Amino acid sequence: MGHPAENVLVVRRSLFDELGSFQGLNFEPDKYLRALLSRGNNFFLPRAQAETDPSHKQIIPYAVIAHGDTVLHYVRGKKAGEQRLVAKGSIGIGGHMNDTDESLFAWDEQAYRAGVEREVNEEIKIESPFEDRIVALLNDDATEVGRVHLGIVHVFRLAEPKVQKREAMITNLSFLNREQLLALRDNLETWSQLCLDSLERLLL
Repeated sequence: MGHPAENVLVVRRSLFDELGSFQGLNFEPDKYLRALLSRGNNFFLPRAQAETDPSHKQIIPYAVIAHGDTVLHYVRGKKAGEQRLVAKGSIGIGGHMNDTDESLFAWDEQAYRAGVEREVNEEIKIESPFEDRIVALLNDDATEVGRVHLGIVHVFRLAEPKVQKREAMITNLSFLNREQLLALRDNLETWSQLCLDSLERLLL
């Protein structure tokens, strides 16, 4: 399937390897972010090229929306941009960073955070005060999708569980506790399975 003619934020796979590649979650995001979000180390590639080029990693914010001991869960409908994830459950909101904000050439942390807010606001409407913390990095080289992406895991901790969907591809939106999510684990996308397996640590 073709991808829209958009440019997406990437880093070289070799930079990730230099910093210390890993499989699964890494709870030392600061060790990586300074380099990944340093202007000059990230740049934009056409998405169609990036999706099939494992020598680059697309930077993907992955926001876990939490209230108390519950987490927002949804199912990706047929209108999802990434067709390989359709009908999968997810506890992560986010997507590709593209070049509609700031510089066309590279991003720093301030530009990245503005991009994250834009991505989350495109998909859902949060009607509650919240705190946004970066808690981990996520890498999964075991899947075709994962090999070309690198996740930055955010936790948005909401004062109230008030969220509405904005995008048609988001269905069955609800806050679930860990036990309820574990019952759905087999149908979760791989990144959400990895987050669920370490959910208590993510929500500390």
